[in-house]
Amino acid sequence: MSDTAPFTGEPLALDLVNTRPSSGDLLTTAEQLRSWLALQADRLPEGHGAEVTLADLEAVREVRDATATVLARVRSGARPPESALATLNRAQRTAPGTLRLAWDGTAVTAVTRRTGGTPGQWIAARLAESAAALIAGPDLQRVRVCEAPDCVLLFLAANPRRRWCSATRCGNRTRVARHYQRHKHHQDEDRSASTEPGTRP
Repeated sequence: MSDTAPFTGEPLALDLVNTRPSSGDLLTTAEQLRSWLALQADRLPEGHGAEVTLADLEAVREVRDATATVLARVRSGARPPESALATLNRAQRTAPGTLRLAWDGTAVTAVTRRTGGTPGQWIAARLAESAAALIAGPDLQRVRVCEAPDCVLLFLAANPRRRWCSATRCGNRTRVARHYQRHKHHQDEDRSASTEPGTRP
């Protein structure tokens, strides 16, 4: 996976925070937001095909920044800034949703319907809801930061032994770097031994 490709497949709030990896910001244009929403179409039907604007992009980025701030603080046991909490609460109030119950022929379904607001506000509200559920829920204890030295991505560790955001991305890269360092160290030791006095080349 490319470092510039969005990392997806984690809880929605983490996928959002992960649009700002160490290599730069992946949500700087409305087009980038549209592309990311397409990747999340199964979880964000509000954004599917929406003509997002720069105002929508700004609303999503505000939710992302507030989510990242709150996650970082509460994971370290610190009190999150009131301003970040207020941002997440405001985003949800701007486009409130209700669960609409329906019968699909075999079971009752519940789908959130939003009243008021624009599609961009619906998207921001859904993202803020996802952040609130993660931050206040039991899964918060399983949120981890990738252990690769040049990675800042977050993931939900279903397995407590998981160390990287992606085994194929950061896991392999870290293992290759460690192998290279070990090999280089042995080569350096061999060179040092061959130059010691009384040692034959």
